[in-house]
Amino acid sequence: MAVLSGAAVPLLLLAVLGGVGAVLKPHVLLQAEFYQRSEGPDKAWAQFGFHFDADELFHVELVAAQTVWRLPEFGRFASFEAQGALQNMAVGKQNLEVMISNSNRSQQDFVTPELALFPAEAVSLEEPNVLICYADKFWPPVATMEWRRNGAVVSEGVYDSVYYGRPDLLFRKFSYLPFVPQRGDVYSCAVRHWGAEGPVQRMWEPEVPEPPSESSATLWCAVGLAVGIAGIAAGTALILRAVRRNAANRQPGLL
Repeated sequence: MAVLSGAAVPLLLLAVLGGVGAVLKPHVLLQAEFYQRSEGPDKAWAQFGFHFDADELFHVELVAAQTVWRLPEFGRFASFEAQGALQNMAVGKQNLEVMISNSNRSQQDFVTPELALFPAEAVSLEEPNVLICYADKFWPPVATMEWRRNGAVVSEGVYDSVYYGRPDLLFRKFSYLPFVPQRGDVYSCAVRHWGAEGPVQRMWEPEVPEPPSESSATLWCAVGLAVGIAGIAAGTALILRAVRRNAANRQPGLL
């Protein structure tokens, strides 16, 4: 397995703070691209895109030769010709073959992804939410992510991000699943990667308090009723005692 990747370009952009003035704040614009292949025919993968401060601006669908903006609004203020990405990939492929030949076809060790699974918002039953599956710190950038709900594969509505580079030259990737939390549901996200013998998996289920059972509700009603009756009896006894004491105090003294 061999990979040729792009690099980050540091920028200094002007940020204006209201009432204070202008200050220089460092940002990073990353031309994120890689071309990789394993031994055998038709075993090549490639990706081209731009990231700003670790967030994707756009990537290029290389087969369709189409620029895909992370948010449609980005495309209203800028443009990018997809043909430029195709040219870069052709150069990358040629350079990779030269590097493979010069390195005697040696391969880098695989790094297995770390996986986390969590909701985007605080969970309330029957309220729409999004589950996020986050694979981090893996190499090479070849990972397949799969969702399951109660053991059944879920694909509707799933969105997978592109691969994001890291400063340590490893990669990370997100997968998003829109869902409606329901009591008793169990979700799982599994990632398959060349660095692991089997899928790396995480489980998640809604953590909401259980409603009181009918027997528990009956018990609490009985306890409440008993406490009420005891209170009434105690109050009545105190009143009778006070009345008797007052009556005794009012009796005339003996002559």
